[in-house]
Amino acid sequence: MKVLVVNQAEVRRLLPMRECMDVMVEALSALARGEAILPLRPMMWLPERVGVLAMMPSYLGSIHAMGVKVISVFPGNHGTQFDSHQGAVLLFEATHGQLLAMMDATEITAIRTAAVSGVATRLLARSDARSLAILGTGVQARTHLAAMVEARDIGSVRVWSRNGERATQFADREGRRHGIPVSVSGSAREAVLDADIICTTTSSREPVLEGEWIAPGAHVNAVGASIPSARELSTSAVQRSRLYVDRRESTLNEAGDFLMAKQDGAIGDDHIVGEIGELLLGSVAGRRGSEEVTLFKSLGIAIEDLASASYIYRKALEQGVGTSVELGGERDDD
Repeated sequence: MKVLVVNQAEVRRLLPMRECMDVMVEALSALARGEAILPLRPMMWLPERVGVLAMMPSYLGSIHAMGVKVISVFPGNHGTQFDSHQGAVLLFEATHGQLLAMMDATEITAIRTAAVSGVATRLLARSDARSLAILGTGVQARTHLAAMVEARDIGSVRVWSRNGERATQFADREGRRHGIPVSVSGSAREAVLDADIICTTTSSREPVLEGEWIAPGAHVNAVGASIPSARELSTSAVQRSRLYVDRRESTLNEAGDFLMAKQDGAIGDDHIVGEIGELLLGSVAGRRGSEEVTLFKSLGIAIEDLASASYIYRKALEQGVGTSVELGGERDDD
């Protein structure tokens, strides 16, 4: 049995942001139609909780494929040569269970996470939104800027990081890349002041965005926190926002931004308006006015990786990209 191996550089080339956003629209719509199997992800924490190994299986009937992402998450890697998210995505066909491909998960995670935020921004941000604030300067900050440029006509960007040197490097590099002025703010509050769109992409376990800082009519993509014990948004920020999620069940079990606000008694489960897939299908309403604050809480779900891997696999075969290796899986009756 031959398995196609697709490395990080090949994933980046085969999954441009605009195309990934279209793939995410289809995947999230399929989820909302009930065409997916998506268990909650099991996690294995290392001693002292320095890192976690997460397993993310899924099935999508719309592409008749199944897969699993196995990924390590080490927040302490921020600022080092290593990404905080590393691993592999395995793609299987769902007729005989044959393993088709193994791909770099770092780049898939980086692109598809921002692509989903891009889809949410298209659906929820004001049509005239032009100013963007990004909290954080890591991989997700980079890909979220790329997604926001696709979602709206961004004219200016403010970025903030606890590491001023990294913020300056990010502003210089990404400003040149996108041809947009990117400035460094001295504080998170200064960065988000009057911003039309806010993306929180930090590794913080404590709030970096307060509710009173958010301008009327802003849209927020909260991305960095993905476990119950960490959050980037204060209770007031979640409470004042019209909340949308990638998946209800995941949010109710894994999203610290939501769960801590709920523990504070500020919100209940009904604070979740709906999933992005439901919004795409028109079964829930979106923004109700120009002054309303909308919030997309992203956790990242396995069908996003599966849909991305399936799309990459098809393009790789068409273009002759990747490395084919022999593995087992076939019967040997001799």
